[in-house]
Amino acid sequence: MDANQEELSNPFGMDEECRNCPELCETRSTIAHGYGDVGADFLFVGEMPGPGADRTGVPFTGDEPGRQLLSILRRLGLSASQPDSEEPELSNAFLTYLTRCREPDRAPTDEEIVRCEPYLNAEIRMINPEILVPVGERALEEIGAEYTTTPVDDLDVVEDHGERIRGRGFELVPMIAPDEQTDDQTQTFVEAFAELMATDYRQTKGRRGR
Repeated sequence: MDANQEELSNPFGMDEECRNCPELCETRSTIAHGYGDVGADFLFVGEMPGPGADRTGVPFTGDEPGRQLLSILRRLGLSASQPDSEEPELSNAFLTYLTRCREPDRAPTDEEIVRCEPYLNAEIRMINPEILVPVGERALEEIGAEYTTTPVDDLDVVEDHGERIRGRGFELVPMIAPDEQTDDQTQTFVEAFAELMATDYRQTKGRRGR
């Protein structure tokens, strides 16, 4: 699987007609595969497309939570676009989800996350980022279970918000879901992540444990 960096949207050419989850095929408007810089050091993983991404096909766009995340990326210098852009110009950042299709009335099932896992694993493998940013509690649980030795019960997105967690070949920096953050929590994340970006974070690869 080769990347096409001329395209920010679904640069790995993943199946845009996926029917692995028949129930979701009936409720989705589109499939929101990953979007952004395929050479990124920072990979942001949410739980599922919101109503905006379900319409645009671009993760974290088209609705207020998406605008809040893109505002954070803009403050960090990872986006050159306005937060309401539906095709943001990202640099050193890649956006994706645990699951790619929206069911508006419920969260993804465990089975749906498993069915989508090959897409996420392929993106992580191809991008090989330095930092994984689980956005929201569910993303932290799934990413933490796969990429850290920390027991899932010891992970808490509020307590770990903006903190660095050593993992298996990556560091994790959890983020409270943007629409659940207070202004102070947003500021805390921006300051912590800016401090991380100013360090030699690329030396973190290969570390083990928390």
